Amino acid sequence: MSRRTASLPPAYFAELYAADPDPWRFATSDYECEKYAATLAALPRPRYRSALEVGCSIGVLTRALAGRCDALLALDVVPAALDAARARCADQSHVRFAECRVPGAWPEGRFDLILLSEVVYYLDQADLAALVGRLREALEPGGDLLLVHWTGETDYPLSGDEAAESVIRCSAGFARVRHRARAERYRLDLLRRADG
Repeated sequence: MSRRTASLPPAYFAELYAADPDPWRFATSDYECEKYAATLAALPRPRYRSALEVGCSIGVLTRALAGRCDALLALDVVPAALDAARARCADQSHVRFAECRVPGAWPEGRFDLILLSEVVYYLDQADLAALVGRLREALEPGGDLLLVHWTGETDYPLSGDEAAESVIRCSAGFARVRHRARAERYRLDLLRRADG
């Protein structure tokens, strides 16, 4: 399988959602359910003051994460996915949503939790480096950064392992790995801001 060389554009995802409102079966897949449980279990704190979820899709993980946050901002590039996420989290007044293509656009504010679940491998190396610059600006001192990546074969610009290892390497000046876990089809990497 040949790899794409450039970051995937919003149109790529919009086409997937136009064909299927849940293209990855986030709401029904046993794999996703187990991975979401592992994602929440990997968070070392019972509660976060202000969290950012990049790539929220239809909001299945967003809804589960909302119970651990005083405030949660969830981003995606596809309006239809955001509409579904808003509907799923309609009773969660502390959850906000925004259409945003990172790293070119980025929300204001600082966060004590940033979650990048199955999104970094859609970026090329230049955008990944820019993303790490955004993370450096937005992650509060002592804040947690959680990476989750599918490790199977794809045609994305980066593999799951390449994406995770690149973020870890590029953020070494301000964040340290606190926990790693590998399942059969995905990996989780928890980093904590260590400078200042």
